[in-house]
Amino acid sequence: MKLTAAILLFAFQFQFLFSQDPQKQLQSQFILAKSGDTIHIPAGKFDLTKSLLLDGKKNLVIKGAGMNQSILSFKGQTEGAEGIKINQCENITLMDFSVTDAKGDCIKVLNTDGISFIRVTVAWTGKISPKNGAYGLYPVSCSNVIIRECIAIGASDAGIYVGQSDKVEVSGCEAKYNVAGIEIENTTNAEVFNNYAHNNTGGILVFDLPELPKKQGGNVRVYNNRVIENNTKNFAPKGNIVGQVPPGTGMFVLATPRVEIFNNLIEENKTVSIGICSFYISERKFNDSLYDPIPYQISIYNNRFIRKKANPPTSNKVALLLKFKFGKKTPHIVYDGITRDEMLDASGKLKDEFKICIQNNENESFVDLDADKNFKNITYDLTPYRCTMNAKKP
Repeated sequence: MKLTAAILLFAFQFQFLFSQDPQKQLQSQFILAKSGDTIHIPAGKFDLTKSLLLDGKKNLVIKGAGMNQSILSFKGQTEGAEGIKINQCENITLMDFSVTDAKGDCIKVLNTDGISFIRVTVAWTGKISPKNGAYGLYPVSCSNVIIRECIAIGASDAGIYVGQSDKVEVSGCEAKYNVAGIEIENTTNAEVFNNYAHNNTGGILVFDLPELPKKQGGNVRVYNNRVIENNTKNFAPKGNIVGQVPPGTGMFVLATPRVEIFNNLIEENKTVSIGICSFYISERKFNDSLYDPIPYQISIYNNRFIRKKANPPTSNKVALLLKFKFGKKTPHIVYDGITRDEMLDASGKLKDEFKICIQNNENESFVDLDADKNFKNITYDLTPYRCTMNAKKP
């Protein structure tokens, strides 16, 4: 009984001290932590005004009392752009707490091998706005990334974003009311599965962009996800590439090679269920000789498409184009059809190493826009795309 009383007294004292100055308590623990330590965030809502920084640490766990119980609020933030910023670390686990209303990104992780987000919520709690921070969970230039059972709400770019990274899992997460729910960008060997992306502008995006240190992503598998009613207006700040994603986008592959999309439920996304496009469709100039702007080796199979006839939202150039061309009957899969001569065989079909394969989707419909020839030869014929590819092993 005495031991139990002592433990309870210690816990009470710790929570009291933490609540008096959570900024100092947490930052001190971040600085003093040694390999193998667990940093505890007690239950409660704690108002912070500066970014929390973790630099050069190994083998740490930062653990709260629960996603809805331990809340770090940065609504009054006056210093720093991120809520939490982690750099040059190894084997860090964040779990069971929330970060809300950061001035910039909620949690940014750079140059880290082994970063796990387990049951972490990141959110902007007011109305959706271009003034919200860009990214909720934001690992960049990392390896061995796990994002599992997390929630992301209200980001003006991407709620869950993984960029220029390798060996990635995003699973069991919910992303809602972001511009992009989940975005995998210039990233290799990523598994995106069992997630629920809804009420974003675009549900799940797989992008490769130019002029970044890591030139090309690929080997990305997107499966067993529910991608539903991603029709929220695009509220990205002007100039952002994600600002070109039309409201009503289920999934979008931009310039990334070797992508598999299968066993997903893609429902009531008013503009397009799955888009496959080159970077040229953005009409943005780039100066990067090592960048390949055209996607290839894309496999789309065993998905279920559901959509009532509806006009695409008209607040976006791409959506206006699709509405003009197809009215309420835009096909579920839209391919821009942009290629290079060396990608084609003598008959004008994609060579095996560049092929796009579409098979066994429920309620399947397709269009090749022939965009590089000014939409002159739009075709709905799936015959050239009836093929299979060797599945990537997880």
